[in-house]
Amino acid sequence: MELHEKLQQLRKQKNITQEELAEALYVSRTAISKWESGRGYPSIDSLKEISKLFSVSIDELLSGEELISLAESERKEKAQNLSDVVFGTLDCAAALLFFLPFFGQQGETRIEAVALTAITDIPVYIRIPYFVLVALTAVFGIAMLAMQSCRSLIWTKRKHRISVILSVLCVLIFILSGQPYAAVFMFSLLLIKGVLLMKLR
Repeated sequence: MELHEKLQQLRKQKNITQEELAEALYVSRTAISKWESGRGYPSIDSLKEISKLFSVSIDELLSGEELISLAESERKEKAQNLSDVVFGTLDCAAALLFFLPFFGQQGETRIEAVALTAITDIPVYIRIPYFVLVALTAVFGIAMLAMQSCRSLIWTKRKHRISVILSVLCVLIFILSGQPYAAVFMFSLLLIKGVLLMKLR
């Protein structure tokens, strides 16, 4: 007997509704409905609560294959959450360009290192893309950190890709406009993202 069948059977034996079970486990009724129809698995924490509530062991609830499948999905979820934290933090780090002297500009006698906010001798049509790309990258980083629990399919599939594209654009614009230190800084962040993505595959 599969987990969804056992869960349904245990609930009916105890004579409680899906709503009552959801309240006892601190989850939504939709979650219970998914578990009972075999369209999803409870987390390890929820399984422990189910085990306590119905006085059965986790081994009795799950078959060997289900246990492996659950452990694998938990591992993937943890890896996904960690990658979101790292990507979000790296994107937020782009905001350092506003304050640290990674940009060169011609001074009276030599080239001076200045922060993005202090650049004065670069044309506006170059300065504006600098500001826009760096700000967009930092804001996207904040969004990644804030939306870790978002399970939207579109967001889940595209967040890392958007993050990488923003970093690539920053690197390209800094290289093309002759700002090697800013380009190296953004390339370092991009490199870390690339390594992390390879490990996630």
